[in-house]
Parts: sequence; structure tokens; C-alpha cells
Amino acid sequence: MFFEQADLIYSFNMSEEDRLTLLDGDWNDSPVETLSRAGFIALSVFLGFIMTFGFFNNFVVLVLFCKFKTLRTPVNMLLLNISVSGTLVCKFGTTLSFASSVRGRWLLRRHGCMWYGFINSCFGIVSLISLVVLSYDRCSTLTVYHNRGPDYRKPLLAVGGSWLYSLIWTVPPLLGWSSYGLEGAGTSCSVSWTERTAQSHAYIICLFIFCLGLPVLVMVYCYGRLLYAVKQVGKIRKTAARKREYHLLFMVITTVVCYLLCWMPYGVVAMMATFGRPGIISPVASVVPSLLAKSSTVINPLIYILMNKQFYRCFCIMFCCQSSMQNGHSSMPSKTTVIQLNRRVHSNTVACTAQISTSIHNHDCSTPATERTNPPEVTT
Repeated sequence: MFFEQADLIYSFNMSEEDRLTLLDGDWNDSPVETLSRAGFIALSVFLGFIMTFGFFNNFVVLVLFCKFKTLRTPVNMLLLNISVSGTLVCKFGTTLSFASSVRGRWLLRRHGCMWYGFINSCFGIVSLISLVVLSYDRCSTLTVYHNRGPDYRKPLLAVGGSWLYSLIWTVPPLLGWSSYGLEGAGTSCSVSWTERTAQSHAYIICLFIFCLGLPVLVMVYCYGRLLYAVKQVGKIRKTAARKREYHLLFMVITTVVCYLLCWMPYGVVAMMATFGRPGIISPVASVVPSLLAKSSTVINPLIYILMNKQFYRCFCIMFCCQSSMQNGHSSMPSKTTVIQLNRRVHSNTVACTAQISTSIHNHDCSTPATERTNPPEVTT
């Protein structure tokens, strides 16, 4: 049985021989405490769920991008970037922790642990930064109307910048500024949160500020400003805009809550493990936030893709859910309404333009106005 070996050698106090069999002989950074057999079974089930549905959800998004030309808009490149990073982390990261949890121990020794910690951190930060850039783009697109054609330069720069930004913060542990090591129950790896050195503490503080704290503040500001703009529209067109306002409010709350739910517990536990007393975080307490962070690969496609009317319409076409849409043509073209708002800032009158799309209920700012009148098109 899978857990026969784990049931025999694992306990809450591992021997030195067990530690050395987990990793290379010169790297014995294995946890003193670990999970029971039942704990590893539960962990394997959750990781299997995240691995399967995370890969499937993101893979469906990639197929939609390949199949429908109308989805290949500039801002949708950010959504594509999120799905690519989610697919990669499910394939090359979650599979390793799943296999290790099934066996009850880390399987790939030191270099495998460093690889796992690096790719998980790299792909995770890419997704986080892409979500932040997406929130900024939605805010700026809604509040400032640009009557221009599609421009792919800025979104592609944002995609490249997200990968560069991620590498800036994930390569240093490979070069000696902090390090990657086992975490939690010893079946996954991340930054060595419990390393008691000044360099490690400095790296963790910077990582927390620039890869979690600032992104959260930017997202809250952008979505708050976006919601304010929609409320201004509702004051002018109460009947037409009220439903869109409530829909956008639900979208914003879901986005921010899921973001915080996935990443804030992990960040808080990591800071407690770094600056708290040794042993303050038990294996179970460290496993749960890690699972929440990994679950973002399942949640992100549902929030940012499948709740998007444009993507959902293409999803229905691909799986033949709408008989009225054949060969990629929709019988209901979308419309775009541009509303001019006036508001006073520092005693000066400033014109704000809000772009409201009736077909996407005001939360899909990813398609330019010149393209929204076109129905989804299937590539051949």
C-alpha cells in the first residue's frame, strides 16, 4: 500500500536516519514534525483535486483562446498569461507534491526541492502580478475612454514584465539570498521561512511587501475606483445601470475576497514562522494555507474567465450549448454605450468617461469597442 512505508517510519519525532533518507546526505533540512497516515491521505485527496481541476480549467481557457479569434484581444493576453502560469504550476509543481503526499515523504531530494520551490514561487507571482495589472486595466478602461484600435504593445509588455518581476524575486534564493527548503509536512518545498539569518529575514520582508502587500493595495484601489465610476453611471441611468452595478459589485467582492482568501493566510503563516518562536506553526497549520494558495489555480479561471460573458458565450459555442449560435456567429450582437460623467476634483471640473458594455454587464473591459460588435468567430 502507498502509506505502508509512511505509517512505519513517520511519527511526530523523526530519527536522524529518516531525515537523511529523505534528502541528500549533506542536506538534512527535513521537518521534525509531520502528519499521520490519515493526514497524508487527506492531503493527497486535496492536492489531487487541485491538480486535476486546476489543469482542466486552465486548459479549457487555452483551448478557447486557440479556437476563437475574438478572444485574442490585447487585454485578454493577461488572462492568457494567468492560464499559462496556472497550467504550468499544476503540471510541474502540484504533481510533485501530490506524488510525495501519496508516499508520505519528499521524493526528489535537494535539487528537486529547489526546483519545486522555484517554479511554484515563480508561476504564483506571475499570476498575482497579472491579476494586479488586469485590475488596473479594467479600472483605466472603464474610467477613461480611448477611441483607438487594438494595441497589443502594452499588454505584451505587461506580460513580459510579470515574468521578469517574478524572476527578480524568485531567482535570489537560488543564488544564496535565502534558500528553498521543505515546508509543512515535508511533502512540498518553498522559501525557507524558518531560516534564522539576517539575509533570510530581509528577503522575506521584501517578498511580503512587493509580492503580496503592494499587489493587494493596488487591487483594492483599482476595483474601488471602478465601482465608484459605475455608481456614478447609475445616478444618471438608474434603470439601465442598476443591474450592472450590482453585478459588478458581486464581481469585485468575489475577486478581492478570493485573492485574500488564497494568499493572505499563506503570507501570515509565513511571517509567523519567520519571526515567531520556533515551532509556533504546526504541520497542519502550515499545510492548510499552502493548499489555499495552490487552489488559486482552480479559482482564477472561474472568476476571471468563466464569469466573463464573452468567454462564457464562446464556451457555450464550443460545447454546443447554444443551438442558435452556429459556426461561431451570434444572433445577438453586443452594443457599447459611452456615458459622459462630470465630477469635481480639488474645485476643478474634470470629465470622466465611463465605457459601459451592455452585453458583458460592465465587468468585461477586455474587448475594445470596435470588436464588441462582432460575434465570436471560430478559427478553422
